[in-house]
Amino acid sequence: MKSIRKSLLFISLLCLINQADAQNVKPGDVIAVKSPDGKVRVDISKGADSKLYYKIEANGKEIITPSRLGIISENVDLGSDFRFGATESKVIDETYPVFGYHSKAINRCNSTTVEIQATGEKWLLDVRAFDDGIGMRCRLTAKKGRIIQGEATEWKVPSKSLFWYQSDLGSYEGTFTKAIVDTLPSDKIIGLPVTALMPTGDFVLITEASLVDYSDLAVKTSGGRALKAYFHAEPGGWKTDDEVVQPWRVTLIARDLNGLVNSDLLRNLCPPPSTELVNADWIRPGRAAWNWWSTPSLIYNRQHQWVDWTKQLGFEYYLIDAGWTRWKDSTRNAWDCLTEVVSYAKSAGINIWIWVHSNEVTLEADRTRIFDNAVKAGVSGIKIDFVPKCSRERSNWYEATLREAAKDKLMIDFHGAVKPSGRERTWPNELTREAIRGHEYHIIRYKRVLLPDHDCVLPFNRFVQGFGDYTPTVFNPAELLGFTWSREIAQAIVFTSPFLCYADHPENYLKNPALNIIKAIPSTWDETIVLKDSEIGKCAAFARRKGDSWFIGIINGSDKKDIDIPLSFLKGGFYTLNAYEDDPERGDKIVKKTSNVGKSDHIRLSIRPAGGYVAEITKM
Repeated sequence: MKSIRKSLLFISLLCLINQADAQNVKPGDVIAVKSPDGKVRVDISKGADSKLYYKIEANGKEIITPSRLGIISENVDLGSDFRFGATESKVIDETYPVFGYHSKAINRCNSTTVEIQATGEKWLLDVRAFDDGIGMRCRLTAKKGRIIQGEATEWKVPSKSLFWYQSDLGSYEGTFTKAIVDTLPSDKIIGLPVTALMPTGDFVLITEASLVDYSDLAVKTSGGRALKAYFHAEPGGWKTDDEVVQPWRVTLIARDLNGLVNSDLLRNLCPPPSTELVNADWIRPGRAAWNWWSTPSLIYNRQHQWVDWTKQLGFEYYLIDAGWTRWKDSTRNAWDCLTEVVSYAKSAGINIWIWVHSNEVTLEADRTRIFDNAVKAGVSGIKIDFVPKCSRERSNWYEATLREAAKDKLMIDFHGAVKPSGRERTWPNELTREAIRGHEYHIIRYKRVLLPDHDCVLPFNRFVQGFGDYTPTVFNPAELLGFTWSREIAQAIVFTSPFLCYADHPENYLKNPALNIIKAIPSTWDETIVLKDSEIGKCAAFARRKGDSWFIGIINGSDKKDIDIPLSFLKGGFYTLNAYEDDPERGDKIVKKTSNVGKSDHIRLSIRPAGGYVAEITKM
């Protein structure tokens, strides 16, 4: 991992200011927890029906109207017929290094734990209030044979709230629906996260964080504009002998799209990594060439050429996808052949990732065997594909896989997987995850097409949840399917993935007039700004900084878009701007422009439907 991860760690490592203010709460009292800036507030109360409720306000206006909270165990709603006990509060204030859209995360919140005495059982409610949202979770003590049957948890939103969501709960690869909450039918099951534009003008993301030892959460619509917790992988619940720690139920609140995209809330709700992982120099983000999308037939005696192409592109990795396990050469088996390819790649300064099916690494003994063989072969990372729905048992499989991979110094990319939930903070060896409808759905041989607006929702929904392995940037004219080269390059800037795996054949990049910017785009960023012309489902316009260089990426939706980008984010002095614009006549051509700019300048554009724009701005 880069040295910045070492140095930033000591800026403010787990600076927990414990204000252990234990007190008893009288019946009828409201437990209020406010954010550090005092603008976000959650009230926990006992309703007239003796049930546990919460409501959330931002700037004095309701974001979540009174909603139920709690777990159902042994046919008992533990948020019903209860009394409040002692509370304990503290302040959390820390910074820590991260990969992705910026290099440093700020974790600052007021935290309160409330003791609750329900029928026959005492349990704890944790509440954390951040300047950009609220996290809440229930904790139950260990009990042999306990059955978790569901949750009373819900989110009720104000009338006229506008939702963006998808409903694929198998691999989270659905297209997005836009709907006013009042128009949704009852009992519709939808996936998290849900992005909402509130009547107040605030943007809200409803989701969960730190999914461990628990079943993946979806929501089911109901009357009264409520989204009710629903265990889609285990509707009947599950048994456990262990302590029950509910994943955080999250309401992320942002005043604008820049705040939404730059939120660290989900990762803040997850534990920090071990010291060994914070300082692990073997965890290295990077860009990868990849064979499957462009040439799915994986032939052993052509692998040296793929390594050579990867080196010409200046990428750090080459991902060997499905098919390598069938390699044979004289007396050598697949692992022997792989070892030879890895050796050649390392001699060229390239590291290798490999693909495996999740069935091959479901059991601990199989994981040990595969991981040991991968380490012996010199492999750096493993892409694990086709993961079943995320039951409680499967959520523990994700944790075990990352733990064992970390022990073996292997990086991980989960495909066909459940949504991320911030655990990449705990396990920084997970560099990316699919759980997204990406370029796999924009390919002629599958007769699939991605609509232009889809890409303009992703940065404000799925990518707020965590990194996404979209596999961007296709130049092959036969595969553009209505998109443009500039838009395709912009995907690599707008869609964050520390393991940035490019879809197209390397030769299509090497002979393209935009080769220089393809080589220059990094896989992680120091700073991100969502530009003012961005609009969910219509346009995603981003400026991102790496070191002293800025990159602008714009992905446009179905309608022509006029753009005005003030360059006020630049520091003083002059910069060289290398722009790559759409050709007005053809999607498979690019117009290159070079100019000198400063912080008082603007970039003014008119972008065609399904088009884009890319620029690199470097200090003169």
